[in-house]
Amino acid sequence: MNDDDMVCLCFQVTRRKIVQFIRVEKPRRLSQLSQCYSAGTGCGWCRPFLQKLMEQTDTDLPDSNTYQSGRRRHIRDKNDTP
Repeated sequence: MNDDDMVCLCFQVTRRKIVQFIRVEKPRRLSQLSQCYSAGTGCGWCRPFLQKLMEQTDTDLPDSNTYQSGRRRHIRDKNDTP
């Protein structure tokens, strides 16, 4: 995943913005990343990836197409649950 690819697709927050926020603000909890343009507060798909970025900002995330198709499955499965 490139720095300009979206990690939070709901709010279009890029990897670059998130990594910069982590470096500057040094959040202790995942929920604090919501202060970065509301990252992680939409569908929830990006939360595991946000956690990985918090743990290690040079984490290699999946390529953009794989990431987006995984999110589509996440949304579909979430909507299919009664």
